[in-house]
Amino acid sequence: MHLKKDYWNDKWHKGLTGWDIGYVSPPIREYIDQIKNKNLRILIPGSGNSYEGEYLFRQEFTNIRLLDFSPIPFSNLKKRCPGFPEKALLNEDFFLHSGEYDLILEQTFFSSLPPERRKDYAIKMHELLKPGGKLAGLLFNIELYSDRPPYGGSEKEYRDLFEPYFRILKLETAYNSIKPRKGNELFMILEKRK
Repeated sequence: MHLKKDYWNDKWHKGLTGWDIGYVSPPIREYIDQIKNKNLRILIPGSGNSYEGEYLFRQEFTNIRLLDFSPIPFSNLKKRCPGFPEKALLNEDFFLHSGEYDLILEQTFFSSLPPERRKDYAIKMHELLKPGGKLAGLLFNIELYSDRPPYGGSEKEYRDLFEPYFRILKLETAYNSIKPRKGNELFMILEKRK
């Protein structure tokens, strides 16, 4: 059910958006701040209100794409950031998306997918990245729900999942997580294997 557009639209309509912290996640903001090339082609899947996308735009990155099942968070983004380019807002299914990116940012999207789709996620990320492209962001390092999102996981599980497709440059406890998630998030930087 949680791979259906109606499920996520219903969450937005009812305000059941506990994943939305209301600003750029500090580990991702710090990662963005060290990127020098503002022309990188960047995708944020399951972007939601996409404070990260807005931050990239305000930092003058030129090739951002935000992808979400629901159009509702895109309306929210346009109210906050009227100049955000319409062509950058992709209201579609991640697994049907095509494109080629230098960087994909992960912020709570992975935890929305049922565990049986995790290998599909790894394969799709590998497919969407250019050779040497990076997947960076946050993963929960804690058991959460087993019957609905957010789904948790462990560092070992993630290493086993990603190593066939990516070189793991970093996968460690995020030192600058928000207080409610302190000690329960891993920051990752994965590089596509050629």
